[in-house]
Amino acid sequence: MRNQTSSSPTPSHPADAGPEKPRAARRAGALSGPLPILVAAVLWGTTGTASSLAPAGASAAAIGAAGMALGGLLLFLTSPGARSLPARCTGPERRALVLGALAVAGYPLTFYPAVARTGVAVTTVIALGSAPVFTGLLAWLTRQARPTARWAFATLAAVLGCALLVLGPHLTGGAARVDSLGAVLAALAGLSYAAYSLIGGRLITRGHSSDAVMGTMFGAAALLVLPVLVFAGTGWLATARGAAVALHLAFFTTFLAYRLFGHGLRHTSASAATTLTLAEPAVAAVLGVVVLGERLPAVSWGGMAVLGLGLAVLTVPAGPFRRRR
Repeated sequence: MRNQTSSSPTPSHPADAGPEKPRAARRAGALSGPLPILVAAVLWGTTGTASSLAPAGASAAAIGAAGMALGGLLLFLTSPGARSLPARCTGPERRALVLGALAVAGYPLTFYPAVARTGVAVTTVIALGSAPVFTGLLAWLTRQARPTARWAFATLAAVLGCALLVLGPHLTGGAARVDSLGAVLAALAGLSYAAYSLIGGRLITRGHSSDAVMGTMFGAAALLVLPVLVFAGTGWLATARGAAVALHLAFFTTFLAYRLFGHGLRHTSASAATTLTLAEPAVAAVLGVVVLGERLPAVSWGGMAVLGLGLAVLTVPAGPFRRRR
């Protein structure tokens, strides 16, 4: 579902009709669309390892709220057009911004409680696995895009690979514990992620700056989650380890990652973008093996291969046989 990046040659440049220009255009499309999103997914993949290094007294909700509050405010303050964006938007666009901010704030408020109830593995599979499906359905229902066979195959392979990767230890060592309320919260987190990705992508394609759109939505979301951070406790932020974890989550996994994600949405559909971010659990798994000394069974490594295949389908541009409009 990635947008077309090549154009037909102009009469004044007949030499451009050769094969070099389409290849260069396809490479430029990959660099400007899928790759920034994949880099953002790599940064998001460090969240679990960083959170595990937080002080013992810090709850999961407090850690997530701290990263969102600090990172969201940083996005807002460093985006020049964020302050004036609501005034430049139409009425429907301002309502979309409000919905986007609510969706952004809803993700950590549903994801981290789901982790506490049903564990990281099951929550990750449900939230990240459902997000591309929700995005495709929402895009279809709102008539923004129609699912393609390429996206459906890539999403199916990526979701299956993600499930095998994350649930591999449970599949080989016993059944995973699934809490029904935790599963619902994880699905709501996937819906929140799909909603703000779709809303942000739509505003960006209408000509608004990606930095301004992300800065506005995340700045408003930071204010919404601030009471959660205060209620959950902030004492752990006064320690050196707690401050380091919070700054990492704020700068790398929120500020920088969503700046890249917004840039990628300019050239990639929201449906494809949410599928590409399924690279996050693969990065988290590798970091768990390398940094935390965890072990993955063969079924998890096989799932990582299937996940990589699904991501490659969306990342690698289509061949020259694709018809150009």
